[in-house]
Amino acid sequence: MSDDPNAPRPPQTDSPRSDGPRGDGGHRSDGGYRSDGPRRDDGYRGGGGGGGGFRRDGDRDGERRERGPMSVKARLRARARKKARKQKKSKGSMLRKKVCRFCADSNAEIDYKDPKGLRYFITETGKLIPSRISGNCAKHQRAVALGIKRSRQLALMPYAPHHGN
Repeated sequence: MSDDPNAPRPPQTDSPRSDGPRGDGGHRSDGGYRSDGPRRDDGYRGGGGGGGGFRRDGDRDGERRERGPMSVKARLRARARKKARKQKKSKGSMLRKKVCRFCADSNAEIDYKDPKGLRYFITETGKLIPSRISGNCAKHQRAVALGIKRSRQLALMPYAPHHGN
């Protein structure tokens, strides 16, 4: 640029954006801005929230894509999933509630010196079986856990599957 005060200057506009190739001031008809460059000097393009451009209804940037016809394999998978959900739902109502064996049988007791009795409450990998699977009440589940821990401490039961018989 020259220092001559009489030199012609380019026309100034009210908007910080210049007209794009369409002559619409950078605006698109769908409400967004053109994407051929940053709007601000620091390179910020907007969008905020780090959402990756996805909207709440699941479509990306307002573009809805119609799904094509499902393949035979996809239809079979969908049918199998639906059948499995239906069986799981109907099976849930038929299961009877598990009863704590220690509450039901007053002769059964939890003894850390009896590893054969406690072996029913650990898995093959050595983990304690949770009460929702074993059916123990909270009181007896705590006693079983304590008995297993004491038995392991005295080396009557293994901590891991390969450390014992």
